[in-house]
Amino acid sequence: MDITPVAYVETPFHEKFGIPRQGVYTPHVTGRIIFTDDYQNADYIRGIEEFERLWLIWGFSKVRSKNLKTTVRPPRLGGKERRGVFATRSPFRPNRLGLTTVELLGVITTEDGKQALRVKGLDLLDGTPIYDIKPYSPEADAFPEADAGFIQSVPFPTLKVQFAPDVDISMLSEADHTALVEILTQDPRPARERTDGRLFGVSYGDYNVRFSVQGDQLTIQSIDRLTNQPEE
Repeated sequence: MDITPVAYVETPFHEKFGIPRQGVYTPHVTGRIIFTDDYQNADYIRGIEEFERLWLIWGFSKVRSKNLKTTVRPPRLGGKERRGVFATRSPFRPNRLGLTTVELLGVITTEDGKQALRVKGLDLLDGTPIYDIKPYSPEADAFPEADAGFIQSVPFPTLKVQFAPDVDISMLSEADHTALVEILTQDPRPARERTDGRLFGVSYGDYNVRFSVQGDQLTIQSIDRLTNQPEE
């Protein structure tokens, strides 16, 4: 079966590094889902504003490896233990499909007249293709007491975030400040590269942010405004 995108998403994440594990951990990250020309008919989303949350079915469009993996090393397990790919949310899947839920803020029209959805709680790379959108149903989709395997038994450690004294935080809007702290609290470093004192850089929206970690303390060392957005 051939599937084509119904929309593409605009997010502040221009590179894979730094994207949160799940959007629920970064509820203040906002973006837009812009429908392709074939789906600009308003009838496609008639009544969608009745729902608070939506499911997005999307593609891991930047995964280049064509090798089918049977097992992967989940970061939650420190990148040391293997689990079957269908027992994880790894991007290295047979059909490269991802699933996430977002909060719907409203239906909008873009600057160039495109029909779009404004959403928040995103964990997607800018430009990610969206293959389907479905309303979230609490009575059918939520099972809070279900056993979640290693996801439940091995919680991700979180970090305390602070700014170095010479960092000019006035360049950040309140929303960007909040979202950035949410992202870095989750420790975006690769599981096998968590060396204390090492300097890392992550782009978020219009900013390039450099940080280091010592123990459970993350310090933002510098924030620079990007002059050119990184190419995808």
